[in-house]
Amino acid sequence: MNLSTMANLLQQTGDSGKKTASTASIVLAFASVYFFWGSTYTAIRIGAADMPALLLAGTRFLIAGAILLGWCRWRGLRLLWPRREMAMLVVVGLLLLAGGNVGLVYGERYVPSGMSSLIFAVTPLYIALIEMALPGGEPLPARGWLGLSLGFAGLAALLWPTMHNSMDYDAEFLLAIGVLFAGALLWAVGSIVSRRAKLKVNTLVAASWQMLAAGMFCVILGTALGQWQQFHLTASAVGSLAWLITGGSLLGYTAYIYLLEHVPVSKVVSNSYVNPMVAVLLGILLLHERPGPTEFAGMVSIVVAVFLLTTAKVRVKGNPSRAEAID
Repeated sequence: MNLSTMANLLQQTGDSGKKTASTASIVLAFASVYFFWGSTYTAIRIGAADMPALLLAGTRFLIAGAILLGWCRWRGLRLLWPRREMAMLVVVGLLLLAGGNVGLVYGERYVPSGMSSLIFAVTPLYIALIEMALPGGEPLPARGWLGLSLGFAGLAALLWPTMHNSMDYDAEFLLAIGVLFAGALLWAVGSIVSRRAKLKVNTLVAASWQMLAAGMFCVILGTALGQWQQFHLTASAVGSLAWLITGGSLLGYTAYIYLLEHVPVSKVVSNSYVNPMVAVLLGILLLHERPGPTEFAGMVSIVVAVFLLTTAKVRVKGNPSRAEAID
């Protein structure tokens, strides 16, 4: 995707109403989340080598949030809202970005990007279990559960060679694995909170404040911990940060928030299946990795799982006679 595509999505998300969404805008948003977020695993892995997790995430979100908020002001969108809405935006931003994303960045400092993406793919299971326990949740039909099961089978196939060949686990590696699972849980909770909040705030304005809140929190905490001495702006780090700001935040994150407002959460998080596949393919193209037959079988399973999950019909709340599906 190029800058023209990015501008088109920003235009659609900026002008779309809160309760309606065209098929084209939803397809474009899904494509953005699938591709750009899949590529961010590689970018994070590169950036984490020269920048601490808190400061990498903090500078990324502060810059992206400021750019996006400035664009919203230029478009004449309302920026300030009542305290309840603003507080909820901060909560969602801290859960998704200061919690979920920072957990991912920290994990990738010690865990390969492909493996990290696979661990983060437990997010749909977290969401499915949480939604089932909450009143008025979004239970998946048999087709959806089949997709989840097949997806995790594919993820296991992708993960097995790495686990099989990595028998010497040190304390930092095991801690990073735990942080990745915790980060995925925080991302799941943040996604559900964002979906259920039903805020009237424009999609792009919401994303702006969420990124700014998370960015400020991470930079302040990183500064308090004295991490600036570990922050090195090498050429590779600058390239990583630039890609994360543009593709990962300005396009990918806003598209994700947009989908949360118009599509059931269980469908939105299908990116947890596709992103690892993109990460593996980019590893082949950019890092000259050579996945074995098991990994390729896992990727095929994931593609089928995404189809089953995103085409599973989900009951629309308040009208049991209707069902919705993404075509």
